[in-house]
Amino acid sequence: MSSSILASKSKVPMGQKIAFGLGMLANQMFPAALGIFMVVLIQDLGFPTWMWGVLFFLPRVFDSISDPIMGFISDNTRSVWGRRRHYVFLGAVIMGISFALMWQLYKVDTLSYNFMYFLFWSLVFYLGLTIFSVPYVAMGYEMSDDFHERTNIMAVAQWIGQWAWVIAPWFWVVMYDPSWFEGGAAAATRNLAVWVAVICAILAMIPAIFIKSKSTKDDESLTPLTLKTIGGSLKEILVNFKEAFKIPVFRKLCFSTFLIFNAFNTVAGFSFFIVVYYLFNGDAAAAGIWPTLLGSVGALVTTFLVIPVVAKISKTLGKKKAFLVSQGISVIGYLMLWFLFIPGKPYMFLFALPFFSFGIGSLFTLMMSMTSDVIDIDELNTGKRREGVFGAIYWWMVKFGFAIAGLLTGAIMALVGFVPDAENSEASITGIRLFYSGLPIAGTLAAMWIMRNYDLTEEKALEISTALEKKKNQ
Repeated sequence: MSSSILASKSKVPMGQKIAFGLGMLANQMFPAALGIFMVVLIQDLGFPTWMWGVLFFLPRVFDSISDPIMGFISDNTRSVWGRRRHYVFLGAVIMGISFALMWQLYKVDTLSYNFMYFLFWSLVFYLGLTIFSVPYVAMGYEMSDDFHERTNIMAVAQWIGQWAWVIAPWFWVVMYDPSWFEGGAAAATRNLAVWVAVICAILAMIPAIFIKSKSTKDDESLTPLTLKTIGGSLKEILVNFKEAFKIPVFRKLCFSTFLIFNAFNTVAGFSFFIVVYYLFNGDAAAAGIWPTLLGSVGALVTTFLVIPVVAKISKTLGKKKAFLVSQGISVIGYLMLWFLFIPGKPYMFLFALPFFSFGIGSLFTLMMSMTSDVIDIDELNTGKRREGVFGAIYWWMVKFGFAIAGLLTGAIMALVGFVPDAENSEASITGIRLFYSGLPIAGTLAAMWIMRNYDLTEEKALEISTALEKKKNQ
């Protein structure tokens, strides 16, 4: 079967891409807002850095454990609504309610009470995130079987999702401007969290409502989800993990993403502290909107430059070369940030952002598209279509890395002797800056080395698609 015929069968209407993309906006706005609001725990509510690290770590470990189980459930659900849609809707509701409640913290309460309260609602929130995100990501994987259309779907979704990172940094302005809310940043966060929760829950429901799927109510090929089969189901989850990691290209995708995303998120929280304590000598009021611009302008660059350019490079040179080129550019950006953070000239770091943004900006556009290609290999090998399992395993690597990043953030701050909301030595601020540039560079270079011989090309993907088509016809 020719590539043109295969492609014509796999084109996805723009309305469906946008519906999927609005779900991505919710999927990214929740963690973007979470990352901004977390500063309040230390800066305004008096949480020690070790406690901050634990609150980053434990919910994400819980999330990473529950993801593969949700992937198995989603892949084997028999329902008139198909395998995914009702889970996406339910997860959206749980996320919205728990996120709003999670931030209703008051300084008059004891530190231990606030810690336990936040930890409890964090766990509920991450349970909702698992119920939503695993089936949601799987919906994207199964929208098309065309090599380039998969990249187009993910590019549209990431383009829409990137607006979360444009909008979220402006929460800092609202939180630390007393004219917005009486009671300081903690009060502002309590109010902002409700708005974020309601809007993002509605956005998260859109894919469940508008992306249609076939009924699986009578699909006998799916594993029954009953108490009697729960032991076998857990065993099959472990088998799925083993089978997925037998595919070399999938291992490369997982480990590369882990290195890049983990390194980035370990130091992402330092952005605010570097701008305030290095560029403005610890004066958060004088820093004004500069911490916001660091995140917001970078996201705008990703939205309007990185994603379109990466999609074009991918179509011209292939996905692997697009990955290597974009990550190489990001290394240049991290180096530039070391030299362009200049006290008295905060505008200078803006020149590094177009380069810096290619790292995370290109990562999921390419990696999610590549994962779709890998799922075809698995189907050809096993005869099973397991988008939920592969999505869960891939995002398990991401979320487990995010959990480790939370612990490492606190550990690095303790190592260099940096204490937020206090007077810090020049050595401690230099230490934060060294990790801010050095750790992502190390992670990115290691990921590029892993991906240097990734060999799932367009030609090979077309051969697999053709073989699958013949198999289905037979």
